[in-house]
Amino acid sequence: MRHPERHRAERIGWLRAAVLGANDGIVSTASLVVGVAAATPTHAAVITAGVAGLVAGAMSMAAGEYVSVQSQADTENADLARERRELASDQAAEHQELTKIYVGRGLEEGLARQVATQLMAHDALGAHARDELGIVESQRARPVVAALTSAGTFAVGAALPLLVAWLAPMRHLPWLVVATSLIFLGGLGGTAAAVGGASPVRGAARVGIWGAIAMGLTYGVGRLFGAVV
Repeated sequence: MRHPERHRAERIGWLRAAVLGANDGIVSTASLVVGVAAATPTHAAVITAGVAGLVAGAMSMAAGEYVSVQSQADTENADLARERRELASDQAAEHQELTKIYVGRGLEEGLARQVATQLMAHDALGAHARDELGIVESQRARPVVAALTSAGTFAVGAALPLLVAWLAPMRHLPWLVVATSLIFLGGLGGTAAAVGGASPVRGAARVGIWGAIAMGLTYGVGRLFGAVV
């Protein structure tokens, strides 16, 4: 008896939004905290900046992800509406179009025509959406889900370096935030890569390197700004 197969491609939508949100939450908040800590010795100012960054970042992620994914959804809906009109006005031409697609994928023309006939009899719009437009139901754009996922995971990611900053003594705060954030980023990158079927080591290294660069740059800016002011 065969087991139902689950493919990693089905996870792309939510995995992308979750990883992007958590990664941005850690990197941006840790960088902000480190930069402010380098510019001022006041612990309260560092925490205030971190909390403000968490709230602003979560809302920005939600809005940006919603607008982006909604644009994708609008495009998909427009393509599907056009396909419905074409099926209603000239189904024979659409049948021929689908046949050519299957011939291009390696089927003999007679078999391709039979496949097109049967698929269109079952679900004509679904067949054209999948094979002509490349729109698969499991990967359809879902703006609200993407926005909520990004905002939630950003807030969770941002809370990690913020918690470290809150607990750490001011004189050690920048280095503790940097060190723990790199650990968080490595765990996130490795886990995301493993879930997606890639190398956890490479995934951890990618986010760790970029996170270190971001925190290093903001620390330098904070030091420079603090010295000037």
